[in-house]
Amino acid sequence: MATARMKFICDTERCIDCMGCVTACKNEHETPWGVNRRRVVTINDGVPGEHSISVACMHCTNAPCMAVCPVDCFYHTENGIVLHDKDLCIGCGYCYFACPFGAPQFPETGAFNHRGKMDKCTFCNGGPEPDNTEAEFLKYGRNRISEGKLPSCAEQCGTKALLGGEADIIAGIYKERVDTRGYGPELWGWDIAYNPKVRAQDPISGNGSRTNQTPNDIQNTPRKLPT
Repeated sequence: MATARMKFICDTERCIDCMGCVTACKNEHETPWGVNRRRVVTINDGVPGEHSISVACMHCTNAPCMAVCPVDCFYHTENGIVLHDKDLCIGCGYCYFACPFGAPQFPETGAFNHRGKMDKCTFCNGGPEPDNTEAEFLKYGRNRISEGKLPSCAEQCGTKALLGGEADIIAGIYKERVDTRGYGPELWGWDIAYNPKVRAQDPISGNGSRTNQTPNDIQNTPRKLPT
């Protein structure tokens, strides 16, 4: 059986900018002052349609931080989590500039080799030290993955906007949310948009197409509640 790949997904329709994920991470790992492994970014703040998204290391399959590190301190675990070895890190900052999510953090500012050891989200998976040792906690924080748990930020998200875990599972959860989102009697066209039973064969292209709405029908037919 192939090892599951671990990923994060943030549902921007659910995120309410409460900073609960940021606080949970900070409390769980006791990171230094000024270092936040996770942050919440709000797009179009204060205008209609604004959305917030919780951002941290996304544990990329082809991680740019890994590609630019001159000392190769980054590595993938067997389930795809991107970790780093602080004993090898030289504080050059290349990973900080390469990461599109701004995940790598440094305790100090300054030029080359004066930033201190880089710190970032570990997916609550610790580091290269033996699991659940004091040395591992002091450098990388708590190793919840070795305890069979998920990242603290995702577990403590009040609206369950932040999902963390096996990629296939959380992608399925998000897909189901999208399929059922917006359900209500005031909205027209539910069956057209989401019900595969009413799709017909397009006589021209031969592809599946959606039929016209049933006359006098609205989408408040009995179905499970939205998530």
